[in-house]
Amino acid sequence: MARVFVTRPLAGTAVEQLRAAGHDVVVHPGPLPPTRPELAAGVADAEGLLCLLTERVDAELLDGAPRLRAIANYAVGSDNIDAAAAAARGIAVGVTPDVLTDATADLAMALLLTAARRLPEAARAVREGRWGTFEPQGWLGLELRGARLAIVGYGRIGRAVGERAAAFGMELLPVGRGDDLRAALARADAVTLHCPLTAQTRHLIDAAALAAMRPGAILVNTARGGVIDQAALVAALRAGRLTAALDVTDPEPPPPGDPLLTAANVFLVPHIGSATHAARERMADLAAANLIAALAGAPMPHPA
Repeated sequence: MARVFVTRPLAGTAVEQLRAAGHDVVVHPGPLPPTRPELAAGVADAEGLLCLLTERVDAELLDGAPRLRAIANYAVGSDNIDAAAAAARGIAVGVTPDVLTDATADLAMALLLTAARRLPEAARAVREGRWGTFEPQGWLGLELRGARLAIVGYGRIGRAVGERAAAFGMELLPVGRGDDLRAALARADAVTLHCPLTAQTRHLIDAAALAAMRPGAILVNTARGGVIDQAALVAALRAGRLTAALDVTDPEPPPPGDPLLTAANVFLVPHIGSATHAARERMADLAAANLIAALAGAPMPHPA
């Protein structure tokens, strides 16, 4: 039997699966992440950790968890975990790939449509009593058929977004490693981000990249907030050059007073790319499977 610390209550039966495998499972209560001291206390005598992107798992934390053998990250990526520090200590790290592809692709299209058809502005006009009659020049937006969509990061999620966008009649501009990002940005009516956050992609969309985008273009981000230089984005939004629809920010959530919260032409949702019953339950199942395997001495089925 191993002691397992789970940093948040999860959808589905993952905790029950861990307990059925004979493990002593402690779940941090409540909807908010554990504080740093709470996280350190939770892993101090744990052999397994099931954590979320909200938990920073670095060398300092691992130094205080000498018994830790396995980390299951409840996410498709693992940028919150110091992979080198874990490897140096022989700690296996797993992720939850594939299961959130459709849910995230659906949200990316929802955000694109929201921005393209200016839905928040139109809905606000109704509530504020500014809908007087049919307006032939009111709330004009982008028609997707024939519009160009740059898909930055053409992996599983990027391709799924491409399938959906193609069904709307959009022209796809896939951007992968080695492709000319600036050329695609200059041609695109809309840009959607689906690359992982790495040292190479942090602030990939910087001031120069934003300047390369067409005036009036739409920027959608369901990847990681750090892929965009947020200060540069705020400046572009304030200049009226772009519209943004974001599921992720940097930091997350934006603190009170963050200029992104009051910028014009931006629509924000609270990191809900994987927020379907099916996706979240399957993510928890994969995280549990990673821990159960590693704690039994077997390879994780879904290593980072």
